[in-house]
Amino acid sequence: MFLEYTGSTKHRFGWIEVICGSMFSGKTEELIRRLKRAQIAGQKVDIFKPEIDKRYDDEEVVSHDANSIRSTPVESSGNILILSTDAKVVGIDEAQFFDAELANVCTQLASQGKRVIVAGLDMDYLGRPFGPMPDLLAIAEYVTKVHAICIRCGSLANHSHRVVSSERLIELGEKEEYESLCRACFSKAMEEEKDESKKQSS
Repeated sequence: MFLEYTGSTKHRFGWIEVICGSMFSGKTEELIRRLKRAQIAGQKVDIFKPEIDKRYDDEEVVSHDANSIRSTPVESSGNILILSTDAKVVGIDEAQFFDAELANVCTQLASQGKRVIVAGLDMDYLGRPFGPMPDLLAIAEYVTKVHAICIRCGSLANHSHRVVSSERLIELGEKEEYESLCRACFSKAMEEEKDESKKQSS
């Protein structure tokens, strides 16, 4: 069980927290909650998101429920190291869209004594591990997996199923483009798409 700590620390090293799950599971909501609590405690907080994510706002991190917190869009994970030198807490949203060096960057930040809180999709639209997330999950001291609700059967959902026609790995979208599904409904949806593809090609 994750025990949130917001007070001062004399430890030399910080730590890494990862919040993961499917779309519409509350990842960003939980990230914002932890970061705002750190701010209330008077800690210096820096927040970053990938430059490509401009769905709700160019600069703010915004959850699906419209909660927001000011952030800095960056092109690569290396920029986070440069821009967070004075921070006690570093927040990173949409981690799956960053480059492969993100895990190394987070390790360096934690070694500098910072609390690093990362949120991101653990799987892509095909159910495969997404970007740097597997490495982050492996090195994190604390991992929180959150779940959405399957829109087809009401079970806990851990898959982000794309409902629009696109084979691009990175396809920004919302409820018009994605739906949250449980394992069983996701498998059924993938089989239906395969069958439909065979019919169209025959």
